Amino acid sequence: MKRSHIPPLLDRKWLAPLLITSSLSLLLFLSFSLINAKFPPPASGFSGGGSSSELPRLPRLAYLITGTKDDGARVKRLLQAVYHPRNYYLIHLDLEAPEGERLELARYVKSEGVVREFGNVMVIGDADLVTAQGPTMIASTLHAIAVLLKRAKDWDWFINLSASDYPLVPQDDLLHIFSYLPRDLNFLEHSGDLGYKEVERARPIIIDPGLYHLKKSGVFYAKERRSLPASFKLFMGSAWVVLTKPFLEFCVWGWDNLPRTLLMYYTNFLSSPEGYFHTVVCNHKDYQNTTINHDLRYSRWDNPPKQHPITLTMEHLDDMVRSGAPFARKFEKDDPVLNRIDKELLMRLDGRFTPGAWCMGSSRAGKDPCLVSGSPIVVKPTLSSRRLEKLIANLLDPETFRGKQCK
Repeated sequence: MKRSHIPPLLDRKWLAPLLITSSLSLLLFLSFSLINAKFPPPASGFSGGGSSSELPRLPRLAYLITGTKDDGARVKRLLQAVYHPRNYYLIHLDLEAPEGERLELARYVKSEGVVREFGNVMVIGDADLVTAQGPTMIASTLHAIAVLLKRAKDWDWFINLSASDYPLVPQDDLLHIFSYLPRDLNFLEHSGDLGYKEVERARPIIIDPGLYHLKKSGVFYAKERRSLPASFKLFMGSAWVVLTKPFLEFCVWGWDNLPRTLLMYYTNFLSSPEGYFHTVVCNHKDYQNTTINHDLRYSRWDNPPKQHPITLTMEHLDDMVRSGAPFARKFEKDDPVLNRIDKELLMRLDGRFTPGAWCMGSSRAGKDPCLVSGSPIVVKPTLSSRRLEKLIANLLDPETFRGKQCK
């Protein structure tokens, strides 16, 4: 079986993304040819290798899974829940996590037979320091994207997940539905109406000690406050995104001044992940029409919203399912609702991968079917894919699609 060129363990720290000048690539404008396309019903399985003229090519997803101290077990469980041999996975436990947790994840990646066979999981060995409200979080995310751009060259969408996230659909469902989407759609919840965030996020000037210290601490506020910028418009929204590779190449390689300018601006911005990608995408003509105003997560918020969403429990499960979202956040460690999601939505047993068409072993007598791996270009969507299909169709409704872009 063909193996990925990605090594299972990243033993040294890659440099932070360098914003360098290169020739401007000609990018295709957003195609609407598939917006009204009908999704085929879940079937016994179909190939995504492109051999059939009637079926689109399956995409590849590049995941960043992040955690901090005491998150090693949660990150491992999340990796098992979202694993598919077609995708790529980069795991980062920040500097606050003890080295033992990081090494334990690296040992798991090296020892797990399926992961070793496909070689599509990396663990960052030399961790970044990440503070929740400072620019170190967006710097760490850009660092991870730079690694994925360098080490995994054929993916389509980037998805960031934290240890408190969990999937609501199997990867076969997600790959199946995404195979019918134009490859230039960027999913990020965003708005130019800042509301209370203008006062609490945009006008304060903060200093993040994490930029020059090796120990996590809170951010410092300057006495001065700043006015809103005149050369670009601020957009803010969810820090959790599904972004295309071409857009992220634009952000990292920086052949235009906009990503560099905004990176400097957001260095002193409170909760920069809530605005950096949103402001870049909505201020550039080549990307502002590629946005879908949704982060593909189910979450619940206080009113008025706090820094983090409400912790999800069993009472929220029905709403999660009805939402059609492929992911939900945030969950407490080992909350019973995660076991329900495993059993009823993912068909996953404890300590095993979420099964898919690539799992070719026998499930009789309690055996793990994923111990025997088959082709990674065949998926078998479940009935749950219908909920995701409905969500995507609503987001692409021609009557509302344009009206929610960068407004």
